[in-house]
Amino acid sequence: MANRVTALVFDGMKMLDLAGPFEVFAEAAKFGARYDLEVRSSDGRAVRSSTGIPVPVDGPVESATDVGTALIVGGDALPTTPISPGLAAAAVTLAGRAERTASICTGAFVLAAAGLLDGRRATTHWQHARLLAAAYPRVRVEPDAIYVQDGTIFTSAGVSAGIDLALALVERDHGEELARSVAQSLVVFLQRPGGQSQFSPSLALPRPSVPVLRQITDAVVADPAADHSVTAMAARAHVSPRHLSRLFHQELGSSPAKYVEGVRVDAAIRLLHLGESVTGCAQRVGVGSPETLRRMFVAHVGVSPRAYQQRFSRAASSAAPSRTG
Repeated sequence: MANRVTALVFDGMKMLDLAGPFEVFAEAAKFGARYDLEVRSSDGRAVRSSTGIPVPVDGPVESATDVGTALIVGGDALPTTPISPGLAAAAVTLAGRAERTASICTGAFVLAAAGLLDGRRATTHWQHARLLAAAYPRVRVEPDAIYVQDGTIFTSAGVSAGIDLALALVERDHGEELARSVAQSLVVFLQRPGGQSQFSPSLALPRPSVPVLRQITDAVVADPAADHSVTAMAARAHVSPRHLSRLFHQELGSSPAKYVEGVRVDAAIRLLHLGESVTGCAQRVGVGSPETLRRMFVAHVGVSPRAYQQRFSRAASSAAPSRTG
């Protein structure tokens, strides 16, 4: 049976928030996946995107049935404009009929306004993360994540992160090999800029096939700063530390400690791209001291965190178009 992906759209929606994930699901069909894609608005009327392009719809949310994935797109006005009751109600209706719900970028504001993120972890575009946390204090905002899963609700960061989230959902549905094939195809097709940090856990890190181990690795990726000692992870998995270590080596070819270290280095890279200091990175990814982070960074990346940040800043400034003349 096909997974029906139903996107909720509205006037002012971000076109890439819809097109990016839909391209992933459509591309997955070329490799054997089955997805039915449809677009709906709260009242069944066509909408106009932020680019001015009209977007036809398949009908109102109220008539949606057999929804596998509810996709809530974002829009530039969502962080600073009150969410209309009709849009929030449509999100509640669609989420209530779906097996899982995913928001793209500022679509998290719609979910938050609808109360669907109360008591949950979530993310959104880093520029609006503080506002989301301030406006909806019952939401536990994680500003540095590419995407966050909490139960059956997924939220993602900026517009391109919607592609990463869609790839992760395809991987959950059809496995790593198919998702990797889709990613390779779309990376070539979309020609994403090399300087943009795209750290999707489904592509950057190995993923285990054993459910109990996948649960542990997903928890590490979701919150790198938490206690991820072998003892703590074994307790969460209800296995012995020796058995957990054996699973890591069999599935990932790594010790638990090395895997956690790699995740923390990836998290530090994202923070460095956002301008965080090396000391701040060390604290926020759970390694404590800058010196510990430096040793880990050199081992995994080949340069120190400070050197990496300086190189990235120089590359970014040299690549930026001149604003003079």
